[in-house]
Amino acid sequence: MPFDKELAALLACPKCRGPVALKPDESGFVCAACRLVYSIEDGIPNFLIDEAKPWDAPARG
Repeated sequence: MPFDKELAALLACPKCRGPVALKPDESGFVCAACRLVYSIEDGIPNFLIDEAKPWDAPARG
């Protein structure tokens, strides 16, 4: 189910309050500053800091 991109533009990282970006596959939101990924489960973003996963930035080539 595609995530509403207008809503995504309003969201912020709960840890640093900085911007988050929707992953290209729409499986979660990435905070580049905190290097965390917040998952989207059944169309609902999970912004619990304790449940976020570390983000490995894609290699530049």
